[in-house]
Amino acid sequence: MPDSIVRTSAEWVAYFHSNRKNLLDIPWETGAGLKSEEREIVAGSMPAWQLGESSDGRHLLAAATHYAENLRDPDFVVAVRLFIAEEQRHGAELGRFLELAGIPRKNWDWGDAMFRAFRYFLPRMEIWATPVVMVETHAMIYYAAIRRVTSSLVLRRICEQILKDEVPHIRFHCERLAILHRDRPRWLHTLTMLGHRVLFTGISLAVWTAHRRALRAGGFSFRRFWRTAWGKMGVAWKKMDPTSYSWPAMVPAVV
Repeated sequence: MPDSIVRTSAEWVAYFHSNRKNLLDIPWETGAGLKSEEREIVAGSMPAWQLGESSDGRHLLAAATHYAENLRDPDFVVAVRLFIAEEQRHGAELGRFLELAGIPRKNWDWGDAMFRAFRYFLPRMEIWATPVVMVETHAMIYYAAIRRVTSSLVLRRICEQILKDEVPHIRFHCERLAILHRDRPRWLHTLTMLGHRVLFTGISLAVWTAHRRALRAGGFSFRRFWRTAWGKMGVAWKKMDPTSYSWPAMVPAVV
């Protein structure tokens, strides 16, 4: 039975504005506070995540603008701008921490390059939103692991803020995907979900390959990582299923 109503773009704009006023305090004055073994773990993985969080969002904004023009929903573009701003805040705070710890940033990463190439291949909202949900699902596992690994007050607080932000980020994109899938024949929706599972398998393996040291240090064996990732993504798939929502009169989805 449907158990929720999709938020309007205006409601998401209001959420993002509210969230911006209620950020956790980060105790920068305490310094990086990394032990030597913690620094090695962070240096081996966090620069890649920092790079991924630092996108200027131009291509996403272009896809969102085209989509919103077809829907006549300018608030959606504003919501996407605010989402991008939150991701850039994550990147800025992670970058500041890396500098505080004396860890070089990255200018290029193979995982980030593959992720961007996939999205740029077809500049459509569905192609953008789908891998974002999958990567942010893995981000929740990664930052939870880093929070467990480190005794740094600054890094723990940054991770807490990112984890706090990622839950609504995932819902934001899942609701949009539910709208996009709403008028899709059920057989095509089933085929789409099969494609999702293939893509998610690839992303999960890539994340584990690139960040397994940090994940293991944070308590995630491969088995636990795999089960946790699929469990979290299962929740996301339910949120992007159109049958999970009560649908008011809405403008039809435009792909």
